[in-house]
Amino acid sequence: MGLRDIELKEEYRSDRNDIVAEFFFPCLSNCIEYDRCVDFLSIETLATISMAIENFSAGNAKLRMITGHRFRTSDLNLFTKLFSEKFTKSFEGKLIKDSKIQKLQDIVDNGQLELKVAIPHSEQVTESFSERIGIFRDDQDQVVAFTGTSRESFSTQTRDFESVDVFTSWNDKSRVERKMKDFEELWENKTKYVEVYDFMVAESNSLLKYSPDWILQD
Repeated sequence: MGLRDIELKEEYRSDRNDIVAEFFFPCLSNCIEYDRCVDFLSIETLATISMAIENFSAGNAKLRMITGHRFRTSDLNLFTKLFSEKFTKSFEGKLIKDSKIQKLQDIVDNGQLELKVAIPHSEQVTESFSERIGIFRDDQDQVVAFTGTSRESFSTQTRDFESVDVFTSWNDKSRVERKMKDFEELWENKTKYVEVYDFMVAESNSLLKYSPDWILQD
């Protein structure tokens, strides 16, 4: 089954749809590549995404994430252990089960998961990075792109009221290609007003902001 086999709507909205169950999970289950820009990222969200992408277990799926530079302290500590070679990879799972953390570690070690951080550096952008792009691609080279939600809120207790606009390569090719181009330019640090760093470069140069009090429950 591929992305084109999913009965996708042009729009999902919280008052009419379960966006996670009807859109995110079906696309995650049928893609081999997922590119995502979010304003905030938690370990729990990342673990849920990795569990939902069934092709990860076969070793042929890839996830590229670009996030803003604000983190909860507990998440930042775990992200640093995941992506740094200097740690022993000994995790104390407090937020999620150790098995999910271990799967994340395996995915990172296999080169299937990459994380970058976007930080504004212009007076034109005064706050944080909050680009809202997501792109799924399957093994038939079909693509689904979306905009309109700032982050996957998988917990039913903390989901935002939101809407998602969906574009497909078979119905809206030009718009999908534009979203793909926007993401690639971000990934390659070719976008005005923001600097994009590999996560460990940003962390080692003290470019990240963190607090135990960020309201980022997913």
